[in-house]
Amino acid sequence: MISVKVPASSANLGAGFDCMGVALKLYNIIEVEEIEKGLEITSSPDDPSIAKDENNLVFKAMKVVFDEVGWYPKGLRINLINEIPLTRGLGSSAACISGGIYAANLLCGGKLSEEEMIFLAAKMEGHPDNSTPAMIGGLVFAVLEENKVNYIKFVVPNRLKFAVFIPDFQLSTEYARNILPKYIEFKDAVFNVGRAALFASAITTGNYDLLPAATQDRLHQPYRKNLIPDFDKIVNLSLEFGAKGAFLSGAGPSIIALIDENYDSFEQNAKIALSSLELKSKWDLMILEADNSGATVFSVQSSSSFKR
Repeated sequence: MISVKVPASSANLGAGFDCMGVALKLYNIIEVEEIEKGLEITSSPDDPSIAKDENNLVFKAMKVVFDEVGWYPKGLRINLINEIPLTRGLGSSAACISGGIYAANLLCGGKLSEEEMIFLAAKMEGHPDNSTPAMIGGLVFAVLEENKVNYIKFVVPNRLKFAVFIPDFQLSTEYARNILPKYIEFKDAVFNVGRAALFASAITTGNYDLLPAATQDRLHQPYRKNLIPDFDKIVNLSLEFGAKGAFLSGAGPSIIALIDENYDSFEQNAKIALSSLELKSKWDLMILEADNSGATVFSVQSSSSFKR
């Protein structure tokens, strides 16, 4: 059996629409083994929205690898252990895709390089901002080209932590993307380009005081926040309690605040505010660190078809 642990991820990070993302210490585990025939898929928790047939996203990602290298198992048993909440903007789909590709490559004997796996995952996802950090960890600046992903990975220091506000409702990425305008004004493009560059500089130099300005956005948040009635309240309370910036995680509905000090007091104050403010939804709060390792294998047992 092959067991792969894949981190959650947060994309966009304010101004870096479809090109910036970070891996977080919240994980899905994908267990895979070859069997004599058929396809068996189980999941924990047993969410009915997770397909148990060939429409399962992990299986689809594995098949991409099998088709690429021309090797196929006789049958597959897949067990999914999911901690990453579904359709909350925390990269659950990217974790399935990246983990499935990683596991399939191990199953067929490691025929693909890391760069090839990164490209296949980004191509399947449609953009590299979730799948690449899920695959390699850290904070990633990436662009998807025709046949490769150009990226830079930055190892995030422990000083910077991510306060993740997770609501009790789901929001599909497809729906959140469909509400975006087809065209934007030139001034809005300039606004985001400058802030994305500022974000990269602030993070890599440790000048976190620039992050409140660097995480502002005009490409997606003004449209998507209308789908999240408590958005402004969550952002405002985060900044009030010392966050260096707050923004939608991916397409939402989760919201992330960046904190670099007073973590316990931030968490305590934020939880009190969440329980006392008049909010339209119930919000949970998790303080997470960045995962700088990405997808990792923690169990590989011999298989009849496993070749080294």
